[in-house]
Amino acid sequence: MTVMLESPGRGTIRARGVPPTARRGTAVKRHRLAAVGFLSPALVLILVFIAVPMVMTFWISLHRWSMFTPITDMDWVGLDNYRAVVTGSTHLAALRNTVVYVALSAAITIPLAVLLALLLYVPRLRGRGLVRVILFATYVVPTVAIVIVWSNLYAPSYGPIDATLSALGVTSPGWLSNPSSALISLVIFNVWQMLGYYVVLLVAGLTQIPEEVYEAARIDGAGPIRQTVSITIPLLRNTLVFVFLMTVVNSIQVFDPVYLLTQGGPANSTNVLSFDIQRTAFQNGLAGEASALAFSLLILLCLVAAVVSKGLRRRT
Repeated sequence: MTVMLESPGRGTIRARGVPPTARRGTAVKRHRLAAVGFLSPALVLILVFIAVPMVMTFWISLHRWSMFTPITDMDWVGLDNYRAVVTGSTHLAALRNTVVYVALSAAITIPLAVLLALLLYVPRLRGRGLVRVILFATYVVPTVAIVIVWSNLYAPSYGPIDATLSALGVTSPGWLSNPSSALISLVIFNVWQMLGYYVVLLVAGLTQIPEEVYEAARIDGAGPIRQTVSITIPLLRNTLVFVFLMTVVNSIQVFDPVYLLTQGGPANSTNVLSFDIQRTAFQNGLAGEASALAFSLLILLCLVAAVVSKGLRRRT
């Protein structure tokens, strides 16, 4: 491109320059290369530690293989392992227990977390920072330490819960030793452990709501309940969806309490998918079937995340 410049006393000067579109294209390419350079370490880590194991898990799920033999001894069985997953009584029981566990955890945790978050967000409440720290401490304490405490709480002979029930004349439900109450006992454990984490997330969401909205509502005569229903809950929707998704994902992936407290018993009443995968692979030696179960669990998690995200975008 040639540019004509007028110079006093020197006539016309010809100047060659770069078109603006070409300069913009060069800048975009430079920014893309810089982005690739900065993201490449993270992409390599994702490829090595996430993508490759996922592909290997799917490949193993199409074979019959024991964990006690070399991986080169795998036998191709196609979709037989997936048929065993959807027809095996133990796997179906684990799926049913997982659905019940997730539903109860979400139904109890989310309303309770919302209530506590609203109470802790009151500006005039003294000691709210200390209460938040105490609630969040249950999440950061190692699960093994919490299991030791709760195993003593649930103890049938000397546990304080049963002692209190006996003093009130109420018969103990058996907690972890009764098939009808063992899963509910684990749900109570999960709610107690995870509640503080969700409360902190909801309090953070409440801080994003402008105070001017509440002032306008108070001027219009709206009381606390009306403000909560018409302002707080709708404007807190994105945080609530995230908390719901985290509750579902964490509940589906539950393993430590089951492994440390019940070992899937009694009578498989607490056998959930994650524990069933571990037992199928390492105790029964059916790595192919366990891989099929694990890959099915991955698909289930992706479907749940996709449904929640689509619903959120539609509401938005």
